[in-house]
Amino acid sequence: HAYKSAMSWDTVESTWYQRTSGARMSKAFDMELFLAGVLTGAHATRERHIRQAKTIQATISKRWNRDNPWTWQRKHLVWFLNHHMNSNSKSKSTCYYYLLTTNLITLRLGKSWSFQR
Repeated sequence: HAYKSAMSWDTVESTWYQRTSGARMSKAFDMELFLAGVLTGAHATRERHIRQAKTIQATISKRWNRDNPWTWQRKHLVWFLNHHMNSNSKSKSTCYYYLLTTNLITLRLGKSWSFQR
């Protein structure tokens, strides 16, 4: 059975606003909260997506100094999939799982970007 988060979208957005509108603006962007509205599936699957999204976030942040997915362009995710994944000799299954996470991030951003491997 597919599990859907018990949080409503309004709760997610208000929690995100509370977490990001505090006095500390240097706090890292919360990927778990960002994906909460679109994460479904088994607990292990949700945890994998969160872990991989954080890896994507850290890699893009290191390369372009953009840790907030709302500021990302399609080229950032394409770069991650093409260069970072290939340069680190990842297995085909690992690349596929990162592709799924990238598609989830795209869904959350409300973009129609598509990525192929």
